[in-house]
Amino acid sequence: MNKNYFAILMAGGVGSRFWPVSTNEFPKQFHDMLGTGETLIQKTFSRLSKLIPAENILILTNERYNDLVLQQLPEVKQEQVLLEPAMRNTAPCILYASLKIQKMNPDAVMVVAPSDHWIEDETAFVENLQTAFDFCEKENALMTLGIQPTFPNTGFGYIEYNKSDENSIKKVSQFREKPDYETAKTFLSAGNFVWNAGIFIWSATSITKAFEQFQPQMNALFNEGLPIYNTSDEKTFIEDNYGLAENISIDYAVMEKADNVYVLPATFDWNDLGTWGSLYEKLPKDNQLNAVVNANVYLENASNNIIRTDAKKLIVIDGLNDYIIVDKEDVLLIYPKGKEQEIKRITALISK
Repeated sequence: MNKNYFAILMAGGVGSRFWPVSTNEFPKQFHDMLGTGETLIQKTFSRLSKLIPAENILILTNERYNDLVLQQLPEVKQEQVLLEPAMRNTAPCILYASLKIQKMNPDAVMVVAPSDHWIEDETAFVENLQTAFDFCEKENALMTLGIQPTFPNTGFGYIEYNKSDENSIKKVSQFREKPDYETAKTFLSAGNFVWNAGIFIWSATSITKAFEQFQPQMNALFNEGLPIYNTSDEKTFIEDNYGLAENISIDYAVMEKADNVYVLPATFDWNDLGTWGSLYEKLPKDNQLNAVVNANVYLENASNNIIRTDAKKLIVIDGLNDYIIVDKEDVLLIYPKGKEQEIKRITALISK
């Protein structure tokens, strides 16, 4: 395996749209959402370690999830787990991890990947990642893997690339915000738009240069710790300084400002598993299109539902269509699939 290959695995999110299974104490990346026998973070780690040495995979997460990470990924050492003492979006944690990696290996190329996405064709994923690594080793490039859109989704950001570019790796024209439905339809028909999946590839040199150029204040803050990164004093420095960083995403902080951004339209199927509906799409279904996880069911006049319980509970349903039914310890959720985006708001109200 190539010792210059590194990964930053983003595992700090809460996944509140998957309440009541995903909670602040135990978010969705640590659950076996698909009933496969592996949690989402375990599947992602295993996928990345097909190309990247396991010791070169850093896990970025919130302090409260440290024990969960070590429990679910026994091959990971404590020094590979980077703990965020405050929620500051993706730019600060990516800069922090990139500076650590650059100090370990100045020739490093890395992938930044969410820990909770679903990718079925792992061989195609590894091939795409290899193509991106090869490009970033040679070029001063900030790269992303774009997902070929299959319908006019209004929940994702889009990446527009140069239509006349005949290379497999395309020069990015611009990042586009989440569109309304009509705009999303025009993106699809144009043919040179892909979904932004939040998977980034670059060399340590390219990304640290970009932060220096576009985020001088944040860059100065984290560079102060450079002499003590990868030593026992690092933890104290991060606890004292991390919260001072601006709360900003990598897209706003760097990607939308840089002119050396490229995209490789991916050849693998992808799902961000952001909602119960997106999980429903990926689960096997019965003749009435019900998707069932961990439940024994007796169903009459019931269709297009997703049903999930903790421990093989018997669920009897009659006359329910297009619903999310989730039984989790002391919570029972019965909610229309069409209103799934509201679950995040409901969760916030309940937890007040």
